[in-house]
Amino acid sequence: MKAVVIRRYGVAEVLQYEDVEQPKIQPTQLLVKVRASSVNPIDWKIRQGMLSLIIGSKFPKILGFDVAGEVVEVGSGVTRFKPGDAVYGSTSFPGGGYAEFAVVPENLVALKPTNLSYEEAASVPLAALTALQGLRDQGNIQTGQTVLINGAAGGVGSFAVQIAKALGAVVTGVSSTKNLDLVKSLLADRVIDYTQQDFAQDTVQYDIIFDSVGKRSLSQTKRVLKPNGIYITTQPSPETIVQSVLTAFLPGQKSKFFFEKPNTPDLVYLKELIEAGKIRVVIDRTYPLQELAAAHSYSETGRAVGKIAIAVSN
Repeated sequence: MKAVVIRRYGVAEVLQYEDVEQPKIQPTQLLVKVRASSVNPIDWKIRQGMLSLIIGSKFPKILGFDVAGEVVEVGSGVTRFKPGDAVYGSTSFPGGGYAEFAVVPENLVALKPTNLSYEEAASVPLAALTALQGLRDQGNIQTGQTVLINGAAGGVGSFAVQIAKALGAVVTGVSSTKNLDLVKSLLADRVIDYTQQDFAQDTVQYDIIFDSVGKRSLSQTKRVLKPNGIYITTQPSPETIVQSVLTAFLPGQKSKFFFEKPNTPDLVYLKELIEAGKIRVVIDRTYPLQELAAAHSYSETGRAVGKIAIAVSN
């Protein structure tokens, strides 16, 4: 099969499109013919070697967490899927989605939303699960609460705005000037142009600040958080880690960081929201698998609006 592999850590050019052996499945796994994948910052952070202490230096590696495609084979212990099913979901760490075929654990996938293309479906899992789990599990979001999404036009942020609205919150989205109309179209109740206004100096206080781009901290946003408000980020820094530990044991405002945990029930929940028209997928650009290096380079600029999709096979 064709796949994009890395044989060392480094710049985007280490991504090489070549022939590799098709993977084999274990009893609780599916073999999926990958129609599409997507780029997440974690993919190029792994490629750069930023997580080498965790995943080691054994090569070659195939990256890519998000997949959408058709099941072609199921393991002997698989009960929920059959060959021919259209599915979407996540590969195991550290990836495998940048290939024509991928091995996917049964408990990390769900049936694909019927109203999405494969490119759209493959853009959902990691980013939308991050938004959902941050708001629901870390923020304990409630109907009527005020929520601010920093980075509202990005991959995670664009889902976070819509999920917060679907869960009944009053949402403020922070983005650059050129993306304000997009954030409004995602049904944000209010938008802030960060080039013109610092949200941390706002007159409004929020129950939850979801910082999808990791640009702030609790200490920088305390004055716009309610007394029992929660600051949440997916980009932990030494400061946010310390604040998360300290505030966990103290009353009042909390700082939390977390990592997304893929699972079938949450993917099914997202599928229901998508099919009900409460979530749409924003795709900035779609690249063929052969041009994955260019897709990674574009993601690294930090200018992508929504997601970057990867078309793998017809």
